[in-house]
Amino acid sequence: MPATHSAPVQGIDALLTAADTALRTLFAPPHAARPMPQAAAPGAELGDEEKRLSAALMRVNHVGEVCAQALYTAQALTTPSPELRQHFMHACAEETDHLAWTKQRLDELGARPSLLNPLWYAGAFGIGLVAGRLGNAVSLGFVVETERQVEAHLHEHLERLPAADTASRAIVAQMAADEVEHAVDARKAGAAELPLPAQELMRAVAKVMTTTAHYV
Repeated sequence: MPATHSAPVQGIDALLTAADTALRTLFAPPHAARPMPQAAAPGAELGDEEKRLSAALMRVNHVGEVCAQALYTAQALTTPSPELRQHFMHACAEETDHLAWTKQRLDELGARPSLLNPLWYAGAFGIGLVAGRLGNAVSLGFVVETERQVEAHLHEHLERLPAADTASRAIVAQMAADEVEHAVDARKAGAAELPLPAQELMRAVAKVMTTTAHYV
């Protein structure tokens, strides 16, 4: 009889955890476990145009972290493997640092997060559910490809951020290094290489998101 009730209870716990993560991501101030990266030397004061550019790029990066919370939470929800569930939740916790850092930097720049964050979260959560349903190897492969694209996107931002904005540059550099580690961990856990059409579709979806979040 106990075995009959264990699965539903676990399912309810997982759903409650997913709901809690969504509410915290979208509506609660994020708290980082690690201190925000600091630049080796303070930058010069930003001009108005530089500040607007930095704010737009950091808003895009913040959206990426909102989506990361949704993706990892959905993948943790769908995997039947307790070990892989812990893998996804650990990665989700590390991405919370990025969420907190980008939000703090937006506050410092006097800028707001994307107004469409609930939409981005819902879309990313749906993608994570689909990836998780396709099996552990595919789900992990999705992580590898996502982190690969995010790393490239962050390096592009390092080239575009004003040289004087050393604070934002320090955050983005650390985020890029962390994404590399997440991809390596996913490969070690048994990730499958996604087919080229899937990779191109992911790039197209990411392009729409980043272009929109730059302004809204």
